[in-house]
Parts: sequence; structure tokens; C-alpha cells
Amino acid sequence: MKGILSILVEGINIGKIMIGRKIKEIRKRKGLTLTQVAEKANISKSYLSNIERDVNHNPSIHIIKKLAMVLEVDVRDLLNLKKTKAVETQLDGEWIKFVNELKEAGAGKEQIQEYRTLIEFIKWKNEHLGEKN
Repeated sequence: MKGILSILVEGINIGKIMIGRKIKEIRKRKGLTLTQVAEKANISKSYLSNIERDVNHNPSIHIIKKLAMVLEVDVRDLLNLKKTKAVETQLDGEWIKFVNELKEAGAGKEQIQEYRTLIEFIKWKNEHLGEKN
């Protein structure tokens, strides 16, 4: 499984920073208030505050995407994901078949990018929840 994930996410590694602190850091660096970001993301100010303070440490990918758009950053920046040059190239035949089936089904780069974002979020969520337990 590691091989396909590495190819789909282009060797992205997950950092340890909490997402709330990262959102707050970027928001403050850009000189934005809680109210401004909450309004632009169409979420409540209290919900954003809870995310930033890690009271709500499990926001949905939908909310993370909204915040990334408002803050004008890539979702990977919010999740503190870093691209690495090392991409796993060893795949077993089953994963190669899966990727070929995606291509044959007409999955374009945009759709695969959506899967990548989802996979990154799942990895972040699993690691984040693992730290709390």
C-alpha cells in the first residue's frame, strides 16, 4: 500500500503541527481577523476559534478546503504537508492495475488531485487522532 500512496501523493510527508495552530499562524501573518476569515469561509467565528485553539481538532476536509481558499494557501500548507523528492516506485501488480483502471475510466488529473487531497486529509487525520489517543 505504501507504494501507491507515495505515487498518488507525490511523496508527501505529514508534519506534526496541529492544524489549528497552523491556520492561526497563517491568518495572523496575512493580517486577517477571526471575523474576516470566518465570514469569507462562511463558518461561524466561534467554530473557527475552536479550530484554531484545537478545541475542535477534527475539522472536515470541506472546512479545511474553504479555509485554504480564504487564506490563499494550498491545503497541504494547512495540514503542514511537505513535498519530498523521493517517490516510491516499487508497486505490486495489483496497484498498477488499479491506476491503469483509473486512467481507462477517464479519471483526469483534476479528479486525481481531489483523491490526493482526500488521501492527505485521511493520513493527517489518522496521525492526528493517533497522537490524541
